[in-house]
Amino acid sequence: MTPEELRADIPVLDEGIYFNTGASSPASRRVMDAVTDFAEYHEFEAPIGEGAYGAAFRVFDETRAKLADFVGAEEEEIALTESTADGLSRVAAAVDWEEGDRVVRTDLEHSAGVLPWWNLERRGVETEILETRGGRLDMDDLKAAVEDARLLCLSSITWNYGTELPVPEIVNVAHDADTLVLVDGVQSPGQTPVDFSAWGADFVAGASHKWMMGPWGAGFLYVDRDVAEGMAPAQVGYRSVVDTSAERPEFKPGAMRFEVGTTSPAPYVGLQESIDLIEDIGFDTVTARIERLTDRLKAGLGDRLLSPREYESGLVTFTADDPEATVERLADEGVHLRTLPSPDAVRASVHVFNTEADVDALLDAL
Repeated sequence: MTPEELRADIPVLDEGIYFNTGASSPASRRVMDAVTDFAEYHEFEAPIGEGAYGAAFRVFDETRAKLADFVGAEEEEIALTESTADGLSRVAAAVDWEEGDRVVRTDLEHSAGVLPWWNLERRGVETEILETRGGRLDMDDLKAAVEDARLLCLSSITWNYGTELPVPEIVNVAHDADTLVLVDGVQSPGQTPVDFSAWGADFVAGASHKWMMGPWGAGFLYVDRDVAEGMAPAQVGYRSVVDTSAERPEFKPGAMRFEVGTTSPAPYVGLQESIDLIEDIGFDTVTARIERLTDRLKAGLGDRLLSPREYESGLVTFTADDPEATVERLADEGVHLRTLPSPDAVRASVHVFNTEADVDALLDAL
């Protein structure tokens, strides 16, 4: 599949120019056909065929295998969740916290990486906010912050500046202090190749509905197998254990203990199709096209640019006199992006289905 063929397969692009993949990607017919075809099979045929549960569990197993290969993990290190926030919250709820434990998070986190720690304050868990500069993390500040911390939470690509943080280096610093590392990785898979094992983090949460161009409802959580073996999830259901009929059930090995119960398998079929779609295009094409288009956009933005001048991701943040009014005006002109709360700015997300004409239309509208 070529970027042009993908673009023609995304209906919403017939109606406007879309630069908001960092929030949610528009759906392609290819992915949604896979979702709806399976949903009809699961509801209309499977009940008297392989069985509704049999069909669902088959999809779950297939998805873990395909996703593990895509992100550089073992199948047992992947749990299927509903979203990035869901995965982050499951980790936060599973750590055996003690009063006085301390979590360190950066000031670059999305609310998904903020609220779980706020919720733990009632249990006496303290949160330290690691301040950054222009989307950059000072390693000396990091080393001081993680000393005696229980867990560090950060993003692989920051949602507000589009900076790519050096996750393996950060993990090494944290692990030297015996601090667990939880990564919000949702802005990485789909726009750049990832290898969660090479990152070395204890946990990585993500979802398919952003750069992977998959459906809502198909999230995933990577948990290092050795770390998982020492954890007991707060929420437990029949998908969490080996044998539900056992007098004393055992948790499933690895990350699978973080799965709970009945959920629709259809979004995970879409996730599988989105992986196939990205691999059909190829990361050489995906990354090169995003880099070329973001370079064009950044050059046109001039001094308004807040994101790095050099390429790091498809997220491009820039200043505007009135960000909210600017976004509303651009939407009226058929160009769709979003505002940010911090910094108070506008963000464009450039993906492989975008074109030079899209970029030029955005710059002309500005």
